[in-house]
Amino acid sequence: MIKHYVVDGMTCAHCKASVEEEINEIPGAQGVDADFESGRVVVTGEMFSDSDVAFAVENAGFTLRQDEEDEATSQV
Repeated sequence: MIKHYVVDGMTCAHCKASVEEEINEIPGAQGVDADFESGRVVVTGEMFSDSDVAFAVENAGFTLRQDEEDEATSQV
């Protein structure tokens, strides 16, 4: 499964590293790629939920929202 999110508040490489570190701790998450300039985060893996990712992002000190593009493709 591949999920796309937007993280509000990432402004630097340290922010990116914090978000990636927290998400990588989620059981089932196999990879994460965050871009602090756009705020976009892509998480790959199996058996993780949006709430798992939101909790991890909040632990890193940021706010998560669903990427509108991901929602559009999920409803097709």
